[in-house]
Amino acid sequence: MGDQDEPTTRPEPLTGDQFAMLFTFRRAMLQFTKWSEQRVRTAGLTPQQYLLLLAVRAWVGEAPPSVGDLAAELLIRPNSAIELVNRAEALGLVARDRDPRDQRVVRVSLTDRAHELLDGLASAHLAELERAAETLSISEEFLTTLSAKFLGPDTRIGQ
Repeated sequence: MGDQDEPTTRPEPLTGDQFAMLFTFRRAMLQFTKWSEQRVRTAGLTPQQYLLLLAVRAWVGEAPPSVGDLAAELLIRPNSAIELVNRAEALGLVARDRDPRDQRVVRVSLTDRAHELLDGLASAHLAELERAAETLSISEEFLTTLSAKFLGPDTRIGQ
């Protein structure tokens, strides 16, 4: 019948140090997230808008990302991505343009205002991430490897 009929082996129980390591890492991520949310709100953005700007800026491709591309990158439904882009466009953060090769596709790009906001926020975020990594004794090489493994081989951002 296959693998489902095979008996499953229980992994070895975790040690107290392993639980402490998991908690410390999880708490550091939570602290970073809370710090980030406060920082982006102070700049007049929502955390989702900041992620949208990061996704657009980090996109690597011949053309800017489509709304569908952004939905996939942000792990949200396409209609949620449309609403997020609508709000960002109303704030003067992004512009939409029809793809010249396929008029059905809408491409999203950052405005000058978004570039200015993002430059300041991203620099502060990178400094905070580096501080957190140093506190946790995580090397830049480890973060780079983790990013590559987490994003996977088929990701479009950062290629």
